Amino acid sequence: MIEVKDIVKSFDGNVVLDHVSTTLRDGEVNMIIGQSGSGKTVLMKSLIGLHTPDSGQILYDGRDLAEMRNKDIRMLHREVGVLFQGSALFDSMSVMENVLFPMEMFSRKSKEERKARAEFCLRRVEIPEHVWNLMPNEISGGQQKRVAIARAIVLEPKYLFCDEPNSGLDPKTSLVIDALIQDITREYNICTIINSHDMNSIMEIGDSIVFLKNGHKEWEGSRHEIMNSDNEALNDFVFASELFKKIKENENHSNHA
Repeated sequence: MIEVKDIVKSFDGNVVLDHVSTTLRDGEVNMIIGQSGSGKTVLMKSLIGLHTPDSGQILYDGRDLAEMRNKDIRMLHREVGVLFQGSALFDSMSVMENVLFPMEMFSRKSKEERKARAEFCLRRVEIPEHVWNLMPNEISGGQQKRVAIARAIVLEPKYLFCDEPNSGLDPKTSLVIDALIQDITREYNICTIINSHDMNSIMEIGDSIVFLKNGHKEWEGSRHEIMNSDNEALNDFVFASELFKKIKENENHSNHA
């Protein structure tokens, strides 16, 4: 569990996060949503430790990120998996080498144990064996994303951060990646945090959703509650597309029928 307590972050006097608080729970897909410039990327980077809040607290299972020593931070990094936007696989490494890389950096397992763990993770995300020795540019975008997920979970993280995981994917592949992230989150009881503006993902897998606007937490709830919110700013965001407007209209008609 990650607790965010009243954090403020500004750059050159411009407040980007304004007293944001929330709780991100284990075994759930926790989503941070909002328009560009809402503060969601800064919030995620603050959670990972790439930005230091001006005030407030970020607690990892009760451990204050701001008070951690270098040794504690290194230990925390072993508990964190990150799925970068665009996969961010190393072009010069094969699929297998990409997944092995975090263990070579942080794990004390033997070479055989590291290889067995990498193979397990690749099978878990359904990457067939004949792909393992290929280079990232030789596989599809969907396969690259699966490999990136395997790399993100290879150290058995307690916390998994995903930045726009469906960026650049077609709708069908996006659904598969969403389902995979949701399954892994529940299977291993991971605290998963996703930064997204993809409404399909939000409606498919958003167990807990924080909606930011202009650095404020404007709304918080689940994917089941989001369709019936009376928050005007949230509705403007959710129903910006014609598809979701029609879904809302149909739901209203059904409720009045």
